[in-house]
Amino acid sequence: MLYTTHYMEEAERLCDRVGIVDLGHLIAEGGSRDLTARLGAAEHIVLSVEGDLDRARRAIDELVVVERSTAEADTIDVLVPSAESALPLVMQAVTTSGSSIRSVVVQEPDLEAVFLHLTGKRFRD
Repeated sequence: MLYTTHYMEEAERLCDRVGIVDLGHLIAEGGSRDLTARLGAAEHIVLSVEGDLDRARRAIDELVVVERSTAEADTIDVLVPSAESALPLVMQAVTTSGSSIRSVVVQEPDLEAVFLHLTGKRFRD
């Protein structure tokens, strides 16, 4: 069965195999996990932090498992290869820095990220 959609979340949920078409050309094909794995895409750990944000971010950046981090308002976005293994270390670094964590969200790469990487544009562009 062939199913077409513009909604990446829908494709991930419903399809075993996905083909990404850009300007009429098939540019990638495979399972959702295979396509995201091809990116070598990292995962994001997004922390809502209370306390000295810069000090917490510097403590996070000292961790070997962290590729990079950014801080804005009361949030630190941490890019890591594997959130599962990095999360305990990141949380410990924040608390050791004297800050406290209000919430944690882990964002894994998805088909939207694959499409953006392969085409250089969001689907709605």
